[in-house]
Amino acid sequence: MTAVNSPGPRRIDEIGEESRRRILDAAEELFAERGFDRTSFVDIAKRSGISRGSIPWHFKNKDGLVMAVVERVIERIWPAERYESVPSLTEVFGETAELLRSGNSALVFMILVEALGDRGVVHEQYREFFSRRREGIEVLLRLRRPADVDPDVAAEQERAAAVALNGALLGIHLQALVDPDNVDLDAALLSIATMFDKNIADVWRSQ
Repeated sequence: MTAVNSPGPRRIDEIGEESRRRILDAAEELFAERGFDRTSFVDIAKRSGISRGSIPWHFKNKDGLVMAVVERVIERIWPAERYESVPSLTEVFGETAELLRSGNSALVFMILVEALGDRGVVHEQYREFFSRRREGIEVLLRLRRPADVDPDVAAEQERAAAVALNGALLGIHLQALVDPDNVDLDAALLSIATMFDKNIADVWRSQ
C-alpha cells in the first residue's frame, strides 16, 4: 500500500498549553530581537513551529499576544508571591542582577518604549510593574523608619527614595545592555547599595 503523505500538525495539537508556551517563547525572543512592529505572525509561526492560523486562536490578535508576553515577562521578573515577604535590600539588588543576566532582559526596555506609545493596556501593565517595584522598596524603607519622624512626611520621603532607587537600578540595567564591556554590573550594584546603606538616614531628613 502506498504511504499517505504525513499531514501537518493537527489543529487539536496546536491549541494546547504546550503550543501556547511555544508561541509565547518565540514571540518574546522575536520582540526582543526586532521589536513589536517588525515581528509578524508569520515570523512567530516559523520560530515556534506552530501554524500561523493557530496563533489567533490563542491570542485573538497581535495586541493580545503582546499583552500575554508583557504579562509573562512582568510576572517572571516580579511575581505576585514576591509580596508575601518583605525583600531585603540585598535581595532587591540580587533580583536586578538576575534580570540583567537573563537572555531577554532587553525586552523590558522594548516594553517600556511600547508603553510610552498609544497602547493603553501595555502602558497600564507597565505602570503597574513600576508601581509594584516602588511599593516593595517603600515597605523595606518603612521597616527601617526612625520612631521620631512624622509618619505622613516620612511616607512621602520613602516614596521619593523608592522612585530614585528604582530609577538607579533601571539606569544600571540600560547601561549594561548598551555598553556591557564597560559596565561592571556587580561593582555598580555594590556601589549603589553601599551608598544607599551609608546614607539611608538622609531619607527622613527634613529639607
